[in-house]
Amino acid sequence: MTWPATPAALDKLGKGLVAKGKGPFTRHQVAFGELTLWASPDTVVAALTRLRDDEALRFSILIDVCGADYPERAKRFDVVYHLLSMTRNLRCRVKVETDEDTAVPSVTGVFPSADWFERETFDMYGVFFDGHPDLRRILTDYGFHGHPLRKDFPMTGYVEVRYDDELKRVVYEPVKSVEWRNWDFLSPWEGAEPGYAPLLPGDQKALPAAKEPGK
Repeated sequence: MTWPATPAALDKLGKGLVAKGKGPFTRHQVAFGELTLWASPDTVVAALTRLRDDEALRFSILIDVCGADYPERAKRFDVVYHLLSMTRNLRCRVKVETDEDTAVPSVTGVFPSADWFERETFDMYGVFFDGHPDLRRILTDYGFHGHPLRKDFPMTGYVEVRYDDELKRVVYEPVKSVEWRNWDFLSPWEGAEPGYAPLLPGDQKALPAAKEPGK
């Protein structure tokens, strides 16, 4: 199969990989011209190994590993692996569902490039990767509290950083209430200046008050 792969061809490929539950994949879906496969944490290493080594597929490049947060689910996190086959000119993704306490096996033994991707997913979402050679934060600061891409992480964060000119060093302080974070999209300063751009909803609040007749 080479590009362009039709939805029917991708669906046939997905059905063959799922193989009625006997392989490492549990289900598949074709949407927007791309194939998505699901695996469990116990089978994700076998799943990616099969996609890499199968001569008919040769998904030899791991493009990315990322997370997604669905707090309403018992298994709130998706770990998503994006793969590319240069031989077949195909892309696919593999999804694994997990919760806050269940670690997902690291795939660095299959794709060494997963190292920093898994660290980023751990840093941003708090997903643990069992067997990772160096699982520590990669984007946030030392001692950072929480995981910024979780849906329940506050937009303001928990601490703020500033340079103290008296102490001559960077200091960390608890976030104080910030008035302008309570967005008022009808606030006068949100609109454009009259005469420079079309008026937006709420701009009338910034216009000069009309004079009453006779005044």
